[in-house]
Amino acid sequence: MVTPKHLPWLRSIAGDLATATLSRLEETLPWYSQMPPARRAAVGSVAQSGITSFIQWYEDPGSQPWVAADVFAGAPRELLRSISLQETLQLIHVVVEMVEERVVSEHPDLREAVLRYSRDIAFSAADVYARAAEARGLWDARLEALVVDSIISGETSQEINSRVAALGWRADGQVAVLLGTTPETPDPDNMRKIARKSQADVLLGIQGRRQVAVIGLPEIVSKPATAITKVAQSLSESFGLGPLILGPVVNTVSDAPRSARAALSANSVAASREVSSRPMQADDLLPERALAGDLLAKQTLIANYYLPLAENSRELLHTLRNYFEQGGSLEATSKALYVHANTVRYRLKRIQELLGEDMTDPRTSFVAQVALSLGLISDAENGIRRD
Repeated sequence: MVTPKHLPWLRSIAGDLATATLSRLEETLPWYSQMPPARRAAVGSVAQSGITSFIQWYEDPGSQPWVAADVFAGAPRELLRSISLQETLQLIHVVVEMVEERVVSEHPDLREAVLRYSRDIAFSAADVYARAAEARGLWDARLEALVVDSIISGETSQEINSRVAALGWRADGQVAVLLGTTPETPDPDNMRKIARKSQADVLLGIQGRRQVAVIGLPEIVSKPATAITKVAQSLSESFGLGPLILGPVVNTVSDAPRSARAALSANSVAASREVSSRPMQADDLLPERALAGDLLAKQTLIANYYLPLAENSRELLHTLRNYFEQGGSLEATSKALYVHANTVRYRLKRIQELLGEDMTDPRTSFVAQVALSLGLISDAENGIRRD
């Protein structure tokens, strides 16, 4: 405890001690001398307030140390954002060092009090930054949830870009939306850890029973679908039971709502297929999505299956329509077209080369049948004849 005889002396040296402390900051802390004048003055005022608070603390050791109390509370908000915890500890070290040099050297009996004060301000500094980190974490969590909700609801790209920038989104490559059920015990921190190990960035959101992950690649790659699918597979265990849908790959996070729409549409019809793959590609459910009224799925099917045939070879289109109408029978198709069965085989091979799909595969056959039906209906609605 400080005796009354010490207080007048401590107050008398406060000004000189503060000046000496500022000089020591200039000499020992490069980051301090390199600061803009306004911020350097703010840091200097923090140090001076530390000296004043130190003397007040001697009067009442039970009072709150300066770091957590009056000093940073009066500092500009931008100062708190510009000084790291490490730099704050360096600042504290200089202030305490100056107090020890001047006070303890002249009054050794105050050494214990100085040590207690040093301990208290160190804990207080940690408390200030811990509270700031907690507040920042809560704000980031709310902002992240807002971004994911924006992507799911299809908000404008400008809003999404500005928000992900605030979250520190670093992915400059392609993006896709992964959508599934919420597990009993969500673990977003582990999902972020998995994503980092997979060299990807991720935004996470929980919307009731639905969990969403927006996956972004660090840079543009030649085979983004393969790369993002690998990341999605590594995250699959972090989702609950039920369908896990991966939307199509888009070029940037601002295009993510398009991937989300496809994933949502696929999720709504996923029960129509018995598949065990996790994740399931949203575009693997194009015909089911189209039958459920998904306009994007209809357009994709027409563009991928119908138009390449309708615009390049009416003969191949006519052959494929008859092949489907005859139940996939080569002999029945050849009779219906009055051609040899080998001719039908040849045309089917040409169709496979043109579309990149084998029409003898049952699933491909179903997809193509839906696509042709949609294309023919679209042509009829638009008054287009391809006979």
